[in-house]
Amino acid sequence: MIYEVTTGNSRIDFGATGVDAILQNVAFILSTTLFSCPLDRAFAWEPDIDSPIHMQSARNIARITAAIQKYEPRATVVRIEIRGDPQNGSLQPVVGVRIDDEV
Repeated sequence: MIYEVTTGNSRIDFGATGVDAILQNVAFILSTTLFSCPLDRAFAWEPDIDSPIHMQSARNIARITAAIQKYEPRATVVRIEIRGDPQNGSLQPVVGVRIDDEV
């Protein structure tokens, strides 16, 4: 099964287990940028914000994939889309993940 994850859900369920915990972790990775986590400055991903939009999207997709592979290896990235309005600067990654061995 492929799950779609975005940064839209800011509610944290501290009791999440199994698939819910993995999806929550992926959403947390998506919503956390490099240097913003006080006790682990290397955690998360570094968004590219100053490149042309086509280069920016490609770099961000690669960086998001690498961050998810590193910090939540139980999830496999199947696809990433960058949705939104680039003219107004509102872009949001939408990640399709498969949970390895469906916990």
